Amino acid sequence: MKQAFRVALGFLILWASVLHAEVRIEITQGVDSARPIGVVPFKWAGPGTPPEDIGKIVGADLRNSGKFNPIDVARMPQQPTSASEVTPAAWTALGIDAVVVGQVQPGADGSYLISYQLVDTSGSPGTVLAQNQYKVTKQWLRYSAHTASDEVFEKLTGIKGAFRTRIAYVVQTNGGKFPYELRVADYDGYNQFTVHRSPEPLMSPAWSPDGSKLAYVTFESGRSALVVQTLANGAIR
Repeated sequence: MKQAFRVALGFLILWASVLHAEVRIEITQGVDSARPIGVVPFKWAGPGTPPEDIGKIVGADLRNSGKFNPIDVARMPQQPTSASEVTPAAWTALGIDAVVVGQVQPGADGSYLISYQLVDTSGSPGTVLAQNQYKVTKQWLRYSAHTASDEVFEKLTGIKGAFRTRIAYVVQTNGGKFPYELRVADYDGYNQFTVHRSPEPLMSPAWSPDGSKLAYVTFESGRSALVVQTLANGAIR
């Protein structure tokens, strides 16, 4: 009995040491803390309130990347709307070496002109590192903000931004004639729309290389079938 106990105990000790070895983690590189940055609210040059807060979207994008930490508006030493209005020393005093400023101008034709500038406040104070402008309709306002975020992110990190990425996913609702829905949305969950509804399960959505089509598996015929749907016109093949 004692011998059996010793054998069992030895086995448990050996097994514990194996488990300990399996969960051992070796850290070889640290993770840099998020870089502080200023994303000033974009100046709205129209009446009332803007249809979208472009500066807020850009700030959220940069924060979501994990690479940047936009400071709160309340902590900003100033709220310039162009590079010429930026006082570099006021920002570097807060440890911020880059500031994003911009404007949104509504047009008589219902369009919006969005412009931004990325300003260096440290290395070459006052230098415009990147700038662009986009003329878009209301439905493309968020997309233009994500575009600005991509450009700012790439300029500051050397890594191509991915804030214009769209995601495709399947939702199962409770009851109803079509409980399964294939939906598409911006990476942050906005601009969601339904691509296809089905009484049967939908699976494995996958994008075409150019993002114009979506492939997925449906069971509507009684067996699995792979279909490809063009998002622009809804055509299925």
